[in-house]
Amino acid sequence: MARALITGITGQDGLYLSELLLSKGYEVYGLIRGQNNPKLDLVRETVPDVKLVTGDLTDLSSLLRALQVAQPDEVYNLGAISFVAYSWENATLTSDVTGKGVLNILEAVRLYSNDDPSKVRFYQASSSEMFGKVQEVPQRESTLLWPRSPYGVAKVFGHYMTINYRESYGMHASSGILFNHESPRRGPEFVTRKVTQAVARIKLGLQDDLVLGNLDAKRDWGFAGDYVEAMWRMLQQPEADDYVVATGETHSIRDLLDHAFSHVGIEDWSGYVKQDPRFMRPAEVELLIGDPAKAHEKLGWERKVDFPGLVGMMVENDLREQSEHAGR
Repeated sequence: MARALITGITGQDGLYLSELLLSKGYEVYGLIRGQNNPKLDLVRETVPDVKLVTGDLTDLSSLLRALQVAQPDEVYNLGAISFVAYSWENATLTSDVTGKGVLNILEAVRLYSNDDPSKVRFYQASSSEMFGKVQEVPQRESTLLWPRSPYGVAKVFGHYMTINYRESYGMHASSGILFNHESPRRGPEFVTRKVTQAVARIKLGLQDDLVLGNLDAKRDWGFAGDYVEAMWRMLQQPEADDYVVATGETHSIRDLLDHAFSHVGIEDWSGYVKQDPRFMRPAEVELLIGDPAKAHEKLGWERKVDFPGLVGMMVENDLREQSEHAGR
Protein backbone atom coordinates (compact mmCIF):
# COMPACT_ATOMS: atom_id res chain seq x y z
CA MET A 1 0.00 0.00 0.00
CA ALA A 2 1.42 3.38 -1.04
CA ARG A 3 1.66 6.01 1.70
CA ALA A 4 1.32 9.77 1.33
CA LEU A 5 1.76 12.76 3.62
CA ILE A 6 -0.18 15.92 2.80
CA THR A 7 0.52 19.32 4.34
CA GLY A 8 -2.34 21.79 4.06
CA ILE A 9 -4.80 18.94 4.57
CA THR A 10 -7.51 21.35 5.79
CA GLY A 11 -7.70 23.32 2.52
CA GLN A 12 -9.86 22.49 -0.49
CA ASP A 13 -6.92 20.90 -2.34
CA GLY A 14 -5.95 18.82 0.68
CA LEU A 15 -9.47 17.43 1.00
CA TYR A 16 -9.87 16.64 -2.70
CA LEU A 17 -6.39 15.12 -2.92
CA SER A 18 -7.07 12.98 0.16
CA GLU A 19 -10.25 11.64 -1.45
CA LEU A 20 -8.37 10.87 -4.68
CA LEU A 21 -5.50 9.06 -2.95
CA LEU A 22 -7.82 7.09 -0.67
CA SER A 23 -9.79 5.97 -3.74
CA LYS A 24 -6.51 4.66 -5.19
CA GLY A 25 -5.79 2.61 -2.09
CA TYR A 26 -3.25 4.91 -0.44
CA GLU A 27 -2.70 5.17 3.28
CA VAL A 28 -3.00 8.95 3.74
CA TYR A 29 -1.54 11.09 6.52
CA GLY A 30 -2.43 14.75 6.96
CA LEU A 31 -0.31 17.34 8.76
CA ILE A 32 -2.30 19.43 11.24
CA ARG A 33 -0.87 22.52 12.92
CA GLY A 34 -2.02 23.16 16.47
CA GLN A 35 -4.17 21.13 18.83
CA ASN A 36 -7.19 23.44 18.47
CA ASN A 37 -7.15 23.76 14.69
CA PRO A 38 -10.63 25.09 13.78
CA LYS A 39 -10.80 22.90 10.67
CA LEU A 40 -9.93 19.66 12.44
CA ASP A 41 -13.56 18.52 12.60
CA LEU A 42 -14.03 19.32 8.89
CA VAL A 43 -11.18 16.98 7.97
CA ARG A 44 -12.46 14.21 10.23
CA GLU A 45 -15.96 14.48 8.78
CA THR A 46 -14.89 14.75 5.12
CA VAL A 47 -12.04 12.21 5.02
CA PRO A 48 -12.33 10.09 8.19
CA ASP A 49 -9.82 7.54 6.87
CA VAL A 50 -6.98 10.09 6.86
CA LYS A 51 -4.56 9.68 9.78
CA LEU A 52 -3.66 13.05 11.31
CA VAL A 53 -0.19 13.98 12.58
CA THR A 54 0.80 17.25 14.21
CA GLY A 55 3.46 19.46 12.70
CA ASP A 56 4.28 22.96 11.51
CA LEU A 57 6.00 24.08 8.33
CA THR A 58 8.03 26.58 10.37
CA ASP A 59 9.38 23.83 12.65
CA LEU A 60 11.82 21.44 10.97
CA SER A 61 11.95 19.02 13.91
CA SER A 62 8.17 18.59 13.86
CA LEU A 63 8.29 17.79 10.15
CA LEU A 64 10.95 15.14 10.71
CA ARG A 65 8.76 13.55 13.40
CA ALA A 66 5.76 13.60 11.06
CA LEU A 67 7.79 11.87 8.35
CA GLN A 68 8.91 9.19 10.78
CA VAL A 69 5.28 8.52 11.70
CA ALA A 70 3.87 8.61 8.17
CA GLN A 71 6.83 6.93 6.40
CA PRO A 72 5.52 8.28 3.10
CA ASP A 73 6.33 7.32 -0.46
CA GLU A 74 4.94 10.68 -1.59
CA VAL A 75 4.80 14.10 0.11
CA TYR A 76 2.41 16.78 -1.17
CA ASN A 77 3.25 20.23 0.19
CA LEU A 78 -0.02 22.15 -0.09
CA GLY A 79 0.42 24.05 3.17
CA ALA A 80 0.69 27.83 2.89
CA ILE A 81 -0.84 31.12 3.95
CA SER A 82 -2.69 31.35 0.67
CA PHE A 83 -4.94 34.42 0.87
CA VAL A 84 -3.11 36.99 -1.28
CA ALA A 85 -4.67 40.12 0.30
CA TYR A 86 -3.55 38.94 3.76
CA SER A 87 0.06 38.71 2.61
CA TRP A 88 0.49 42.49 2.48
CA GLU A 89 -0.70 42.77 6.09
CA ASN A 90 1.52 39.89 7.29
CA ALA A 91 4.41 39.71 4.85
CA THR A 92 6.86 38.20 7.35
CA LEU A 93 4.55 35.39 8.45
CA THR A 94 3.60 34.70 4.82
CA SER A 95 7.30 34.50 3.91
CA ASP A 96 8.04 32.17 6.83
CA VAL A 97 5.21 29.73 6.06
CA THR A 98 4.69 29.97 2.30
CA GLY A 99 8.37 30.48 1.42
CA LYS A 100 10.72 29.14 4.09
CA GLY A 101 8.22 26.43 4.95
CA VAL A 102 8.99 24.85 1.58
CA LEU A 103 12.69 24.81 2.44
CA ASN A 104 11.89 23.18 5.78
CA ILE A 105 9.79 20.36 4.30
CA LEU A 106 12.31 19.78 1.48
CA GLU A 107 15.15 19.56 4.00
CA ALA A 108 13.08 17.26 6.23
CA VAL A 109 12.41 14.94 3.28
CA ARG A 110 16.10 14.99 2.31
CA LEU A 111 17.20 14.11 5.84
CA TYR A 112 14.50 11.45 6.21
CA SER A 113 15.51 9.85 2.88
CA ASN A 114 19.13 9.66 4.05
CA ASP A 115 21.28 8.37 1.17
CA ASP A 116 18.35 7.41 -1.07
CA PRO A 117 16.97 10.52 -2.87
CA SER A 118 14.42 8.34 -4.70
CA LYS A 119 12.85 7.17 -1.43
CA VAL A 120 10.22 9.94 -1.35
CA ARG A 121 8.61 11.76 -4.25
CA PHE A 122 7.80 15.40 -3.49
CA TYR A 123 5.16 17.78 -4.85
CA GLN A 124 5.30 21.55 -4.33
CA ALA A 125 2.16 23.65 -4.82
CA SER A 126 3.48 26.55 -6.87
CA SER A 127 1.10 29.28 -8.04
CA SER A 128 0.15 31.38 -11.05
CA GLU A 129 0.57 34.39 -8.72
CA MET A 130 4.30 33.94 -9.37
CA PHE A 131 3.74 35.37 -12.87
CA GLY A 132 2.23 38.56 -11.43
CA LYS A 133 3.07 41.30 -13.93
CA VAL A 134 2.88 38.86 -16.78
CA GLN A 135 5.70 38.94 -19.32
CA GLU A 136 4.08 36.53 -21.79
CA VAL A 137 0.52 35.54 -22.75
CA PRO A 138 -0.34 32.77 -22.15
CA GLN A 139 2.00 31.87 -19.28
CA ARG A 140 4.13 28.75 -19.64
CA GLU A 141 6.67 26.89 -17.51
CA SER A 142 9.42 29.01 -19.10
CA THR A 143 7.73 32.41 -18.61
CA LEU A 144 9.70 34.92 -16.53
CA LEU A 145 8.34 35.19 -12.98
CA TRP A 146 7.41 38.71 -11.79
CA PRO A 147 5.40 38.37 -8.56
CA ARG A 148 3.27 41.31 -7.39
CA SER A 149 2.49 40.36 -3.78
CA PRO A 150 4.39 39.05 -0.75
CA TYR A 151 2.49 35.80 -1.31
CA GLY A 152 3.72 35.60 -4.91
CA VAL A 153 7.30 36.36 -3.84
CA ALA A 154 7.16 33.61 -1.20
CA LYS A 155 5.81 31.13 -3.76
CA VAL A 156 8.69 32.00 -6.13
CA PHE A 157 11.19 31.22 -3.34
CA GLY A 158 9.53 27.85 -2.71
CA HIS A 159 9.37 27.09 -6.44
CA TYR A 160 13.07 27.72 -7.05
CA MET A 161 14.05 25.94 -3.85
CA THR A 162 12.20 22.86 -5.11
CA ILE A 163 14.12 23.04 -8.39
CA ASN A 164 17.35 23.51 -6.43
CA TYR A 165 16.78 20.42 -4.29
CA ARG A 166 15.94 18.42 -7.41
CA GLU A 167 19.13 19.53 -9.14
CA SER A 168 21.40 19.48 -6.07
CA TYR A 169 20.34 16.24 -4.41
CA GLY A 170 18.66 14.25 -7.17
CA MET A 171 15.29 14.35 -5.39
CA HIS A 172 12.14 13.50 -7.32
CA ALA A 173 10.71 16.98 -6.60
CA SER A 174 8.09 18.46 -8.93
CA SER A 175 6.22 21.76 -8.88
CA GLY A 176 2.69 22.26 -10.13
CA ILE A 177 2.19 25.87 -11.23
CA LEU A 178 -1.54 25.80 -10.61
CA PHE A 179 -3.70 28.61 -11.90
CA ASN A 180 -6.77 29.67 -9.92
CA HIS A 181 -8.82 26.64 -8.97
CA GLU A 182 -12.04 26.83 -7.01
CA SER A 183 -14.76 24.63 -5.55
CA PRO A 184 -17.63 24.63 -3.07
CA ARG A 185 -14.91 23.99 -0.46
CA ARG A 186 -13.17 27.29 -1.18
CA GLY A 187 -13.02 29.70 1.76
CA PRO A 188 -15.49 32.62 1.67
CA GLU A 189 -12.63 35.15 1.79
CA PHE A 190 -11.71 34.25 -1.81
CA VAL A 191 -13.52 36.26 -4.49
CA THR A 192 -15.17 33.31 -6.25
CA ARG A 193 -16.75 31.93 -3.10
CA LYS A 194 -17.52 35.45 -1.86
CA VAL A 195 -19.50 35.99 -5.07
CA THR A 196 -21.35 32.66 -5.13
CA GLN A 197 -22.22 32.85 -1.44
CA ALA A 198 -23.52 36.42 -1.80
CA VAL A 199 -25.53 35.54 -4.91
CA ALA A 200 -27.19 32.68 -3.03
CA ARG A 201 -27.99 34.95 -0.08
CA ILE A 202 -29.34 37.71 -2.36
CA LYS A 203 -31.56 35.18 -4.14
CA LEU A 204 -32.87 33.94 -0.77
CA GLY A 205 -33.48 37.47 0.50
CA LEU A 206 -30.79 37.20 3.18
CA GLN A 207 -28.47 39.88 1.79
CA ASP A 208 -28.96 43.12 -0.16
CA ASP A 209 -25.71 43.67 -2.02
CA LEU A 210 -22.15 42.52 -2.69
CA VAL A 211 -19.05 44.71 -2.27
CA LEU A 212 -15.99 43.94 -4.43
CA GLY A 213 -12.77 45.56 -5.64
CA ASN A 214 -11.47 45.38 -9.23
CA LEU A 215 -14.14 43.94 -11.53
CA ASP A 216 -11.85 43.84 -14.57
CA ALA A 217 -9.13 41.49 -13.24
CA LYS A 218 -8.97 38.34 -15.38
CA ARG A 219 -8.14 34.86 -14.15
CA ASP A 220 -7.84 31.32 -15.49
CA TRP A 221 -10.32 29.47 -13.26
CA GLY A 222 -10.67 25.68 -12.99
CA PHE A 223 -12.13 23.11 -10.60
CA ALA A 224 -9.91 22.07 -7.68
CA GLY A 225 -11.16 18.48 -7.91
CA ASP A 226 -9.69 18.26 -11.42
CA TYR A 227 -6.39 19.87 -10.47
CA VAL A 228 -5.45 17.46 -7.67
CA GLU A 229 -5.33 14.66 -10.24
CA ALA A 230 -2.57 16.58 -12.03
CA MET A 231 -0.61 16.69 -8.76
CA TRP A 232 -0.83 12.92 -8.41
CA ARG A 233 0.10 12.36 -12.06
CA MET A 234 3.27 14.44 -11.63
CA LEU A 235 4.56 12.10 -8.95
CA GLN A 236 3.91 9.03 -11.12
CA GLN A 237 6.34 10.26 -13.81
CA PRO A 238 9.80 8.65 -14.09
CA GLU A 239 11.44 12.11 -13.95
CA ALA A 240 10.47 15.09 -11.81
CA ASP A 241 9.57 18.33 -13.60
CA ASP A 242 7.48 21.50 -13.39
CA TYR A 243 4.05 21.82 -14.99
CA VAL A 244 1.53 24.59 -15.60
CA VAL A 245 -1.95 23.34 -14.69
CA ALA A 246 -4.66 25.57 -16.16
CA THR A 247 -7.68 25.67 -18.44
CA GLY A 248 -6.20 27.93 -21.12
CA GLU A 249 -9.20 30.28 -20.77
CA THR A 250 -9.47 33.59 -18.96
CA HIS A 251 -12.54 35.22 -17.43
CA SER A 252 -13.03 38.56 -15.70
CA ILE A 253 -14.77 39.17 -12.38
CA ARG A 254 -17.61 40.58 -14.48
CA ASP A 255 -17.89 37.22 -16.28
CA LEU A 256 -18.01 35.51 -12.89
CA LEU A 257 -20.83 37.82 -11.81
CA ASP A 258 -22.71 37.23 -15.08
CA HIS A 259 -22.66 33.45 -14.66
CA ALA A 260 -23.38 33.45 -10.91
CA PHE A 261 -26.32 35.85 -11.02
CA SER A 262 -27.83 34.36 -14.18
CA HIS A 263 -27.75 30.95 -12.49
CA VAL A 264 -30.34 32.24 -10.01
CA GLY A 265 -32.36 34.07 -12.66
CA ILE A 266 -30.92 37.59 -12.21
CA GLU A 267 -29.69 38.91 -15.56
CA ASP A 268 -28.75 42.46 -14.49
CA TRP A 269 -26.57 42.47 -11.39
CA SER A 270 -25.52 46.13 -11.55
CA GLY A 271 -27.93 47.14 -8.78
CA TYR A 272 -26.56 44.51 -6.42
CA VAL A 273 -22.78 45.01 -6.80
CA LYS A 274 -20.76 47.86 -5.32
CA GLN A 275 -17.04 48.61 -5.56
CA ASP A 276 -14.87 49.67 -2.64
CA PRO A 277 -11.20 50.77 -2.86
CA ARG A 278 -10.51 48.75 0.31
CA PHE A 279 -10.70 45.60 -1.81
CA MET A 280 -8.19 46.83 -4.41
CA ARG A 281 -4.70 45.30 -4.30
CA PRO A 282 -1.69 47.61 -3.79
CA ALA A 283 -0.20 46.01 -6.94
CA GLU A 284 -2.82 44.35 -9.14
CA VAL A 285 -2.36 41.24 -11.24
CA GLU A 286 -4.50 42.13 -14.24
CA LEU A 287 -4.40 39.00 -16.41
CA LEU A 288 -3.57 35.36 -15.81
CA ILE A 289 -4.04 32.65 -18.43
CA GLY A 290 -2.02 29.44 -18.48
CA ASP A 291 -0.84 27.18 -21.28
CA PRO A 292 -1.43 23.60 -20.06
CA ALA A 293 0.02 21.97 -23.21
CA LYS A 294 2.86 20.27 -21.31
CA ALA A 295 0.48 18.82 -18.70
CA HIS A 296 -1.78 17.57 -21.48
CA GLU A 297 1.09 15.97 -23.40
CA LYS A 298 3.30 14.59 -20.63
CA LEU A 299 0.75 13.83 -17.91
CA GLY A 300 -2.29 13.03 -20.04
CA TRP A 301 -4.22 15.46 -17.85
CA GLU A 302 -7.40 17.24 -18.98
CA ARG A 303 -9.82 19.38 -17.04
CA LYS A 304 -13.35 17.97 -16.81
CA VAL A 305 -15.36 20.90 -15.39
CA ASP A 306 -15.71 24.08 -17.48
CA PHE A 307 -16.17 27.60 -16.14
CA PRO A 308 -19.99 27.77 -16.29
CA GLY A 309 -20.14 24.31 -14.69
CA LEU A 310 -17.80 25.39 -11.90
CA VAL A 311 -19.75 28.56 -11.10
CA GLY A 312 -23.06 26.69 -11.22
CA MET A 313 -21.72 23.99 -8.89
CA MET A 314 -20.61 26.61 -6.37
CA VAL A 315 -23.85 28.61 -6.51
CA GLU A 316 -25.96 25.45 -6.05
CA ASN A 317 -23.86 24.45 -3.04
CA ASP A 318 -24.26 27.89 -1.46
CA LEU A 319 -28.02 27.92 -2.12
CA ARG A 320 -28.26 24.66 -0.16
CA GLU A 321 -25.99 25.82 2.65
CA GLN A 322 -27.63 29.22 3.07
CA SER A 323 -31.13 27.72 2.97
CA GLU A 324 -30.14 25.30 5.75
CA HIS A 325 -28.60 28.08 7.84
CA ALA A 326 -31.75 30.15 7.45
CA GLY A 327 -33.90 27.18 8.44
CA ARG A 328 -35.72 27.04 5.12
